[in-house]
Amino acid sequence: MAERLSPSELHEALKNLSGWKEDKKGKVITKTYVFPTFAEAFSFMTRVALFAEKTDHHPEWTNIYNKIYITLETHDCGGVSVKDIALALYMDEAAFAFLNPCTSDQTALIF
Repeated sequence: MAERLSPSELHEALKNLSGWKEDKKGKVITKTYVFPTFAEAFSFMTRVALFAEKTDHHPEWTNIYNKIYITLETHDCGGVSVKDIALALYMDEAAFAFLNPCTSDQTALIF
């Protein structure tokens, strides 16, 4: 079973995640991705779904046209664990690839 991150561990992890926010007193992290089209949003979700299935850690998410609203939490530990941080990092990398297919430098990217 994964262990819940301490408040300081969560704070440090969020420094490496663009646009992710702590909610419910550290029990979840949330983010909204916006893509140019529905097809790109759905393609992103498909890519993430395959990764989530492989790692056996699944997001709570909603898709409305080109927007994807995501909540991550590890239910076994009642809060955010390293599993959520790993999935959030994967999502950010996948979103970057969809939104910037010809860009290799992510340092100035905010999404």
